[in-house]
Amino acid sequence: MAEGMEKLAELKNAPTSKKEEKATNEVETVVAEPKIDELGRSYGTGRRKESIARVWVKRGNGKITVNGKEFREYFARPTFQMIINQTFSIANREGEFDVIATVTGGGLSGQAGAVRHGLSRALVAFEPGLRSPLKAAGFLTRDSRTVERKKPGLRKARRSRQWKKR
Repeated sequence: MAEGMEKLAELKNAPTSKKEEKATNEVETVVAEPKIDELGRSYGTGRRKESIARVWVKRGNGKITVNGKEFREYFARPTFQMIINQTFSIANREGEFDVIATVTGGGLSGQAGAVRHGLSRALVAFEPGLRSPLKAAGFLTRDSRTVERKKPGLRKARRSRQWKKR
């Protein structure tokens, strides 16, 4: 009789659906593992406007190369240099990584944004713990703004012809 009462108590406490069953199980924490190739590099693709950047990151002394040139030579304006260095300053990793980037398409502004996006993705692939500060800064989100298309009957996307009343 006692055995039957125990089974009845177990059935009462048993989860009635799969959701309840999942809720009663312990929460599993998934720790992302670094994605590093045999040469010790991590890869990230960045995009901005019409530009696409392929970025490789490896441990080093802070040398940044863009399309075979030193990045201060390729991005001569300090604004573009600051955009690229923002990733390292947010992650507190200045001078710890060598970066090799290949950028195609668009202008210098879009290319600088693409390199920053790809660099952020590559750093997260190298050190998954950097995801939260880079995500909070907005560097992992692709900036989807592009040039608005020209409309028929207008001079540009929104600029119409001058109208003369008299």
